[in-house]
Amino acid sequence: MARYFLQLSYDGSDFHGWQIQHNANTVQATLDNALTVCFCQKIETTGAGRTDTGVHASFFVAHFDCSDENLEQNQSLYLYRLNSILPKSIAVKKIKKVHDDANARFDAVSRTYCYYMHRDKNPFNILYSALLTGNVDIDLMNKAANKLFDYTDFTSFSKLHTDVKTNNCIITEAVWREENDKLIFTVTANRFLRNMVRSIVGTLLDVGKKRITVDDFCKIIEMKNRCCAGKSVAAKGLFLTDIKYPYDIG
Repeated sequence: MARYFLQLSYDGSDFHGWQIQHNANTVQATLDNALTVCFCQKIETTGAGRTDTGVHASFFVAHFDCSDENLEQNQSLYLYRLNSILPKSIAVKKIKKVHDDANARFDAVSRTYCYYMHRDKNPFNILYSALLTGNVDIDLMNKAANKLFDYTDFTSFSKLHTDVKTNNCIITEAVWREENDKLIFTVTANRFLRNMVRSIVGTLLDVGKKRITVDDFCKIIEMKNRCCAGKSVAAKGLFLTDIKYPYDIG
């Protein structure tokens, strides 16, 4: 058996997230079925993360084991077959042979998400960006975002009753920027909690709209209580955009 990393992207609009669930359409289940058909053997993937319902990924990685140890040599053929089987909402980009113990989830050293918002009503943004109503102070939001580097426990931004051992994360990038009529929040960390990015964005918007201060934002983090943070923004504006691995993974 050989282990492979699979690079893909997907539109999460019609999926109940990445992870397999009973009686729900998920990216993982759809991908596993396509791989099983393509390679004529039972294939089960492990993803780099668990994106929530409606969240997209322009860059995602999963690993799987296969009895064929030469998939890379026939990569073009297999990519063509896989993409023919998969729905239009999932695209496989690359197959890479890796060490037998390489793990798409646990070997990832960082993940990057981007949240997209637009100021003006636009029918071409409606599926992949959230409409921003009212004015916001971007400088204030960036001042608050910089405070994220001072903390590691983000319980206040985590979905309640999740099955994780710790709510600690190390955030290394958190910044808002404007591009024409769009507002984009980029955040990078070693790991993320369920609903974490969307609740951070919602709370930072409260800062930008001057409903709370930067000091209030810090106090919300310190309270370690999800009920104290702002509302989660819509899933459709959230994209997983990058995942970093050690150089010696292959």
